[in-house]
Formats: sequence, structure tokens, C-alpha cells
Amino acid sequence: MKRPGKIFIVAGPSGAGKSTVLSRLFAGRDDLFYSVSATTREPRPGDVDGVDYHFVTADHFRAMMRQDAFLECAEYVGNFYGTPRAPVEEAIASGKDAILEIEVQGANQVYAKRPDAIRIFIIPPSWEELEHRLRSRGTDTPEKIEKRLMRAHVELDAAKSYDYIVLNDTVDSAVEQLRAIMQAEHCRPADRIALFTEV
Repeated sequence: MKRPGKIFIVAGPSGAGKSTVLSRLFAGRDDLFYSVSATTREPRPGDVDGVDYHFVTADHFRAMMRQDAFLECAEYVGNFYGTPRAPVEEAIASGKDAILEIEVQGANQVYAKRPDAIRIFIIPPSWEELEHRLRSRGTDTPEKIEKRLMRAHVELDAAKSYDYIVLNDTVDSAVEQLRAIMQAEHCRPADRIALFTEV
């Protein structure tokens, strides 16, 4: 009998390096599933449906909400975003670990529905480094950066309730921490004893 995978929630403030770390984690692995969010926003140049997002109409999104088809969903700047439930549950049933890269409020919604999910929070090595990363991107206005920093204060406070905190001082180190956490979670007694008794 194939052991089911687990749901890993990965959150952290903007500028923590979540996407970079996860991209490295997924390299060369086929035992992981990356959850692609659904959204009602229009595709941007270069966006690929099913890779960057599942692009759906507002009516379709609302229908999915009525069917409880999301693990979490929210409205942001006039558009809806959500994590479809079915692909995640299919992935873990097939033995893959599902990675959900979502913000703190969404993580709370997922955890309320799936308290078996493992919550991991990624932080930069210092507040100064977080500010440096946000400013050096060159993609946000100073006002938007200040908003991101204010939000980061709230999110970092929420991190205290997470199962693990990964320190992203270097990408390689952060990836190793994630791998260690995922390996340890599969070594819990309930998982190991179940494997042993099936032999």
C-alpha cells in the first residue's frame, strides 16, 4: 500500500525568498506537487495557464466556492485567488507531498480545513536584509515597499504559531532545512509503524 503524501504550507513575508527556495527544492524531483492557484485576474504577458495560475471567470470561481472546492480563497484588489482542493488531495493520495506557497491568511484557512498540514515559515536572516531585498528588486514603488514591510511585521508575529521556521540566509541552506523538515515529518511514529505492520 502506497503511503499518502503530506501537505506542507510554506508562508513568509514578501522578500523572504520563498519562490527561489521552492524552485530549487523542486529541481529534479518528481515526488513533489506544487499547488497552482486559481484566479479571476487577467493573464499577464508570459503567464501560462495551469503553470502560473489556473485562469477562470468570476462566475466559475464563485461556483467553485459554493461547492467548497477551495482549501482557501480570498479577494485581493478586485480579483479572487484560491487553492483548488481536488489537485492537492489527488497528489497526496498518490503519495506525493503537496507544497502550498500561500500568504498567512490563506495558510490559516487551509490549516482550519486540514489540521494535518505542516506549516513552515520562511524568514530572511534579518529585518535589514528583508528591507534590502524588497528595495533591490526595483519592481515596487517606495509606498508599496512600506506597505509590504508593515505587513511583514504582522506576518512575522504569526510565525510564532507555525510548526517550523526556515532561515533563508542562503538558498542552499534554506533548501536543506526544508528537505530535513519534510524527511522528519515522514519519520513520525504513526507513519513508520504503519509501514512496518504492512510488511
